[in-house]
Amino acid sequence: PHETGIALTGMKGYIRGGQPGPTVAVIGELDSLRVPGHPHANPDTGAAHACGHNCQIGMMLGAAVGLKMLEGHEALAGNVALMALPAEEFIDVQDRWKMHQEGKLGFMAGKQEFIRLGAFDDVDMAMMMHTASQSAEEAKFAFGGTSNGHVVKYVRFIGKSAHAGGAPYEGVNALQAAMVALNALNTQRETLRNEDTARLHGIMTSGGASVNAVPADVRYEGRVRGRNIEVITDANMKMDRCLRAGALAMGAKVNIVTMPGYLPMINNVPMMDLMKHNAASIVGEQNLVTHDVTRNRGGSTDMGDLSHIMPVVHPYTTAATGSGHGTDYLIEDYVQAVVNPAKAMAMTVIDLLTGQSEKAKGIIETSPPQMSKQQYLDLQDGRLVEELYEGR
Repeated sequence: PHETGIALTGMKGYIRGGQPGPTVAVIGELDSLRVPGHPHANPDTGAAHACGHNCQIGMMLGAAVGLKMLEGHEALAGNVALMALPAEEFIDVQDRWKMHQEGKLGFMAGKQEFIRLGAFDDVDMAMMMHTASQSAEEAKFAFGGTSNGHVVKYVRFIGKSAHAGGAPYEGVNALQAAMVALNALNTQRETLRNEDTARLHGIMTSGGASVNAVPADVRYEGRVRGRNIEVITDANMKMDRCLRAGALAMGAKVNIVTMPGYLPMINNVPMMDLMKHNAASIVGEQNLVTHDVTRNRGGSTDMGDLSHIMPVVHPYTTAATGSGHGTDYLIEDYVQAVVNPAKAMAMTVIDLLTGQSEKAKGIIETSPPQMSKQQYLDLQDGRLVEELYEGR
């Protein structure tokens, strides 16, 4: 039994045990990246699996194959929710913002929107794995650590068009405003502390309409990352000041949309210990590594959002070569990429839900959430801000 169309393209199905008990979610992500030049990139869109989301779906389905054999079994006190969630990468921001304005989306990332829509209301704990490159991890499985949180920026510099050769002085150059803003942004990097892992970065998605016309509509998609909400808030304020400065310098306008991004990752230690034990039985304890809770990979994931409202575990499996999100990121070891993680997750679900689900209930009772669902929704709603600044 399953639902489709959750948050537009998401899916959720169930394997139910023979006795009542908690529900454990096994998650895979429906996503890819735009990486033109990747050997497996789609020739039309540039979409490529340069982050291993395809493997996550394989892991989830592999776990489902094993757990399906226990459906209705008296030994299983609880349920398994098999969940395929879209849009973790938070790219194509202009399209997401349009869907939000049209009412098709509330939040603009998969797990955020699943939470808002209530798709996690009957879930008590969740797990998934992510692939890693051999250049990032030497062990076959890596546990622990955290991630950056972030907010997402969609920015339009608005000028006035004019003939670029005949009368450029009659226009207001939005591209020059953007260049001033980005140069100002670069000056802020020395104000960011290394230990806060703050990152300010983005791409220009439109630089004007015609080379013969002064650019009047220039668009930028950006990201503000940091170790915690306070760091992100400070860095986001600095980015907004720089964006306004570009508009002010040229007498342009700038429309700044700040979208609620992700929260830092919190791995539940008891769940992590259970999965480590199972992973060790598959690949040997010498092939595991456990990172300190403060070790930050620098990237971001909406699994961090989920980790604030329920116990979750999100380890990494080393099965790729190359650089994540790069043209050389390739899955080289299918067994370690998909089969071993599927086994480890299925075994962990069994540990949690057998024995009258005592282990799952114990983790739930001793792992209070960082915030309620409503507190999470209120926080994210408050982070969505649109501002039109007129530089004069």
